[in-house]
Amino acid sequence: MGLMGDKARLLETDRFVHAPDDGRESELQMDAMEAAEAAEASDAVTESGHRRAAEAGDTAAMSALGAMLLRRGDLDGAEAYLRSAAAAGDRAAANNLGVLLHQRGYGDEAAGWWRIAAVAGSAAAAHALGRHYRERGDEPAAEYWLRQSAESGHCLGAYALADLLEHRGDIGAERWFRTAAERGHREAAYRLARLIEDGRDADHRAVPAYGELNQQEEAEQWYRQAAARGHRRAALQLGALLEERGDVQEAGRWYLSAAKDGEPRAACALGFLLRDAGDEESAAEWWRRAAQDGDGNAANALGALHADRGELQTAERWYRAALDAGDVNGAYNIGLLCAAQGREGRGEQWYRRAAYAGHREAANALAILLLQRGDASGAEPWFSKAAEAGSVDAAFNLGILFAGRGAERMARTWYERAAAAGHTEAALQVAIVQLRDGELRDAERNLRCAAGGGSAEAAFRLADLLDRQASAAGEGLADGERTADDESVQWYERAARQGHRRAQVRVGMFAAARGETVEAAEWYRAAAEAGSRNGAFNLGLLLAREGSLPEATLWWQRAAEAGHGRAALRLALLAARRGALTEAQIWCAHAVDMGPPEVAERAARLRTALQEELSA
Repeated sequence: MGLMGDKARLLETDRFVHAPDDGRESELQMDAMEAAEAAEASDAVTESGHRRAAEAGDTAAMSALGAMLLRRGDLDGAEAYLRSAAAAGDRAAANNLGVLLHQRGYGDEAAGWWRIAAVAGSAAAAHALGRHYRERGDEPAAEYWLRQSAESGHCLGAYALADLLEHRGDIGAERWFRTAAERGHREAAYRLARLIEDGRDADHRAVPAYGELNQQEEAEQWYRQAAARGHRRAALQLGALLEERGDVQEAGRWYLSAAKDGEPRAACALGFLLRDAGDEESAAEWWRRAAQDGDGNAANALGALHADRGELQTAERWYRAALDAGDVNGAYNIGLLCAAQGREGRGEQWYRRAAYAGHREAANALAILLLQRGDASGAEPWFSKAAEAGSVDAAFNLGILFAGRGAERMARTWYERAAAAGHTEAALQVAIVQLRDGELRDAERNLRCAAGGGSAEAAFRLADLLDRQASAAGEGLADGERTADDESVQWYERAARQGHRRAQVRVGMFAAARGETVEAAEWYRAAAEAGSRNGAFNLGLLLAREGSLPEATLWWQRAAEAGHGRAALRLALLAARRGALTEAQIWCAHAVDMGPPEVAERAARLRTALQEELSA
């Protein structure tokens, strides 16, 4: 066991007899080896002087010699001198004798000597005695002696007291961590930064030494202090803070510092920075180092890297390494790998393993597999477990499940939950129900959320809702009066650019009303080619007006075959004009069946006339 007490105070001796200085300066600066030899010679001279004084009965010399031998590891040689000096009332000797006895396993006797030294005012002994009582579970006694040490200005005593108070959830821990940190204790600085960052002392004001800082800024200052003293976890946390605010270069330097000191999480984080910078090879090297040191996240990252390269066996090997390191993401990722290879059976096995370990996305994936197999009752509890654990996708999927059963109230509950967490499609589904129920204000809010999240359907429905609201307020505009500044036009255009067919037709209609036939034709054609029968019909109208009747006929045929009654009526009229009465009757029949009512009525009259003509 290492020496207890503040090493900066060197076992409280402060009684070494130094070799006399004859006042001469060295003509040449000593190199490192000469300096070490000189220090060793000086120690030998000092020890010799202490021995002579100790043999002559000098208590201070006995204490100093005992401390020197203890530091060297000569416990047998140190004990006799320390016992003699401690019996003579030397406080430092009593403390150091406690250290020696503790190293030999005589804890109770060590505590007795520490108590003597602590009562005599030794802060280091009070710290050691407090540690002794804490190890034995006597926290009240531990707190008493650690507080004595801390209030006497002992850095390690302040840290040990803070550690005890934090363990008990006492808000006084922050004060003593701060005290120890201000005196250079790097672990105290790190833990103080964590306390501040966690916001456990929300009313805390920054100390004057750092000016008026907010919590994150002050936490950063303490992380810097600890990291500068070689605390690798502080360097990791400092790197994370810097990366979060976009200072990736400095973040990388601290990650590198911590990684070189053996912090695998820093090596992993450095790998992600390098990957984002485009240096996959260097990223893989740091991930490999971290994974070999037991970092499951790094092993998963390596697995994903190899999976992207198509090296599936290597990917699975790293995913298994992640799982062996205790990272359940490894099992989930193997499940994904199996699913991508069409091995659903094995994928289910790995999803189950991860889901039983609490992996929410694995539970959601497992539920999807079961649902696809037709096992809705088996899927529901896994969806529920994933949703309760915070999976937004699982909440949305529960909404789909209940909607399929006709349980609209439960479906809406889960849709709303997913929508509140930012799920785009869930927000759209909630908005659709609200539109149906006349809750237009709430519907508009959810449509804006979904449209902003990239839903083309939501953008189209939002534009349509804005149009209807404007018309109800008497502010509606004709298609030819629409401008690019009109909000509904902006949403229609956004949906159209995302490939929404109805939006493409609407934007085409606006362009046609403005006389911009080329643009209108482009939008109609895009919608028609994607399967829009309205787009095909409108494109046919535009082409017919431009004199391209043969091409127009082709688009009307496509629209009619897709169920467009007006297109069928147009084809019937064209056939009648060229004398193809039987063909005209066929298209009339389609128009009557497809409607709408006014079209069906016209088609019926035309069919009657054609029958009369054929029977004349």
